[in-house]
Amino acid sequence: MFSAPGRVGVIFSAPGRLGIMTEETKEQLVGAGVVVAFALFVGFVSSLQDIHTQSEAGYRVSAAFGKIDGLPGGAEVRLGGIEVGSVVGEKLSEHYRAVLTLQIADHVRLPTDTSAAVQTDGLFGTKYINLEPGGAEEFIPSGGAIRVTQDSLVVADLLEQIIAQGEKVAKKRDEKK
Repeated sequence: MFSAPGRVGVIFSAPGRLGIMTEETKEQLVGAGVVVAFALFVGFVSSLQDIHTQSEAGYRVSAAFGKIDGLPGGAEVRLGGIEVGSVVGEKLSEHYRAVLTLQIADHVRLPTDTSAAVQTDGLFGTKYINLEPGGAEEFIPSGGAIRVTQDSLVVADLLEQIIAQGEKVAKKRDEKK
């Protein structure tokens, strides 16, 4: 193979024929590749933005809890075991209660007597908010509040209650002997 000014290398231009690619052609192909890669990147970022926007669709309600131990930011909000929203904010009220802001899907309408509880997937799983709708005919509006809540159950507290109950039963049994 010979090298001439402005010639870079050999490519296959047709079956069985060798063609020479000039430096200018190579630069054009690289430029076109960069433009295509950039367009794909912009499309990917745009699709992520659409997903993010869709996840923010819905309305917001608040719920105040005594404690939300272990509830991660962005935790799921479930109704009947199905995810219908997420926790999008948390703050401490002037009365030292944990106030959560819940983003609820538009198609889910919550009766005004809906309750919310911090629950755990299994014994040591991820915590989430479980909603139990009531029977009221009116619905919580956007910006409204869930009035009935149940705090997070801490496993250590639960174990203490079980042990105390067991000790009480054992003591009663010993007294009967």
